Amino acid sequence: MEGYDPIEAAVEKWTAKADVSEYEGRISTYRKYICLKWAFIASSIVLATVSAIYALSIGADYVTFSDAMEVVWNHLTGNPGDMATDKDEYAVWFIRRPSVCCGLLAGAGLAAAGAVMQSILRNPLADPYTTGISSGASFGASLAMGLGLSVASTAYAVVTNAFIFALIPMAVIIVVSKLKSASPTTMIMAGIAVMYIFNAATTLIKLFVDPESLSAIYAWSVGSIDIAGKGIAGWDAVTAMFFFVTIGVAALLLLSRMLNVIATGDESAKALGVNSDQLRIVSLLIVSFLAAGVVSFTGLIGFIGLVCPHIARIFVGSDNRYLIPASAAFGAALLIISDIIGKSIFYPTTVQVGVITAFIGGPLFLFLIVRQKREAW
Repeated sequence: MEGYDPIEAAVEKWTAKADVSEYEGRISTYRKYICLKWAFIASSIVLATVSAIYALSIGADYVTFSDAMEVVWNHLTGNPGDMATDKDEYAVWFIRRPSVCCGLLAGAGLAAAGAVMQSILRNPLADPYTTGISSGASFGASLAMGLGLSVASTAYAVVTNAFIFALIPMAVIIVVSKLKSASPTTMIMAGIAVMYIFNAATTLIKLFVDPESLSAIYAWSVGSIDIAGKGIAGWDAVTAMFFFVTIGVAALLLLSRMLNVIATGDESAKALGVNSDQLRIVSLLIVSFLAAGVVSFTGLIGFIGLVCPHIARIFVGSDNRYLIPASAAFGAALLIISDIIGKSIFYPTTVQVGVITAFIGGPLFLFLIVRQKREAW
């Protein structure tokens, strides 16, 4: 055609204002979906906050929810009461607050760790327990409580042992991955092998210890957020857990975009320039420090790292940018609610939170399996 310049026509086409009217419905639907994700995260944070305040009212000395809320509000506004004369103030702020903070951090840390492990290993059963982290911690704690063997002394003997031995399974997984391959299947199989070895060694210790030590090992293995009951200064434990959880979750959030890439498959990740093997190992290192920092203080609390990511995934999908904070927020809420149930169901006797999470998590996980329409996760 005379006078037609294809280059000029192409420039006009690309610089012209795009007509997006036909896509407005899809854009609106996508925005609503993103809002629903943030709504779930916000709702979980609110639930965790309300549950935490209610948990402050439960204990040997009864405190009403309104009184517990008043104590918290007074401290937040810089008008605290006198702990020496006010027993509610002493019970809520001094005795129960460290345990509640411990529960919030433990729930958030374990759930975030589980979400990342399920993503990078592409396995719905992956969590800090199936990879041997908790079994290693249990063996280390059993050594300290049953045989008196520890690299530290005083009240931190059990915690230090549990933390060090919790890292050993991950070290074995990384070594095996280097010798074979860093594939998800290799890592899971190595983790399960180490888990059984540590479980057998822990059982062997239980056979030769005295009844008092056996009782202590059993109580630790069930799991509890009662820091004072473990002989540890409450805020020292909370400070250490806060360090591990905040640093660990923040690091995982920074890696969340790349975690989304390797979740699509190793070949796709390599095509996009992401070294999936290296990223998987780095992520597992972060997760192991995060989970070990929690488990070494609380003992073995099951199902939080397994169930919470699955529930969060229903509402926010598999995008780790939303899944990690959603799992952390919901995990904190679920663990505190479990602790409330454990303290209330047979009051004044307390059922340890690890028992309650198993009772809640088991049926909940079965329900998720039944309602899952897809054959593959």
